[in-house]
Amino acid sequence: MSLPLVVAITGATGVIYGVEMLRVLKDLGQETHLILSEAAGMNLAIETDCSLDEVRSLASVVYPNKDVGAAVASGSFRTRGMIVAPCTIKTLSAIANSFTYNLVVRAADVTLKERRTLVLMVRETPLHKGHLDLMSRAADYGAVILPPMPAFYHQPQTIMDLIHQSIGKALDQVGIEHKLFKRWTGHGHDDQGKETLRVAK
Repeated sequence: MSLPLVVAITGATGVIYGVEMLRVLKDLGQETHLILSEAAGMNLAIETDCSLDEVRSLASVVYPNKDVGAAVASGSFRTRGMIVAPCTIKTLSAIANSFTYNLVVRAADVTLKERRTLVLMVRETPLHKGHLDLMSRAADYGAVILPPMPAFYHQPQTIMDLIHQSIGKALDQVGIEHKLFKRWTGHGHDDQGKETLRVAK
């Protein structure tokens, strides 16, 4: 049986990334341990039709953000890693400075100290140098900085196609197999000799 994956949803715009990730992981049979920040609940109401109870029901285990004594707060509790989707600049800052004032940051800090994969789907734009410095520092500590930047080589047809591509990139980092988007396989040519893009089905 695979180790659980920690998923945190914080209060940046784009909470749909975290919600949809939970749905995908549930469908894949992957155990998930969820932490919702207080601001994430507010953004759920603003940006989606999902209730807090609906989102909680998608996870295997749910922890209050204030519960710094939760299982995921200890390195002795084994996980396959952690994804923060989306990740606010405030959360990024706390992680980069080891300021473990809540469970999201404590669990992220544990993930780094245990040399597990920590993926931060940072959501902010434009970025000033302070933001970039924080990303650089977190990357130096071992975090994967993975802003949800849409790609178009897989010829997305819907917003969900774009969301799934970003989620898929994050799941790649923690070694979870999926079929969320068509993968690039190099250049090809059509019957008329015109160059085309080739993607894996």
